[in-house]
Amino acid sequence: MKGMGNMMKQAQKLQAKMLKLQEEMASKTVEASAGGGMIKAVANGKQQLVSIAIEQEVVDPEDVEMLQDLIVAAVNDALDKSQEMVSGEMNKLTGGLNIPGMM
Repeated sequence: MKGMGNMMKQAQKLQAKMLKLQEEMASKTVEASAGGGMIKAVANGKQQLVSIAIEQEVVDPEDVEMLQDLIVAAVNDALDKSQEMVSGEMNKLTGGLNIPGMM
């Protein structure tokens, strides 16, 4: 039973590290752009959109659909980069173990 107690302590340490990592990821951001940099989206490590910037030149009242497409592309790219950042940090922490329910 000594081995089980040791395993529980290790699991608790890993859980504490994961909670700390989640807090750190909330403050880290990634940026993505679309339309040659005309649309920029910033997301944090909690997969939340933090900001979006739209250059005035890309705003064409005659082509709102293109603007919408560029915004969606920039936001999706930022969220993908955010997920990659979190996955990379999680892999460092867990040594590549896939732990269900964690991030």
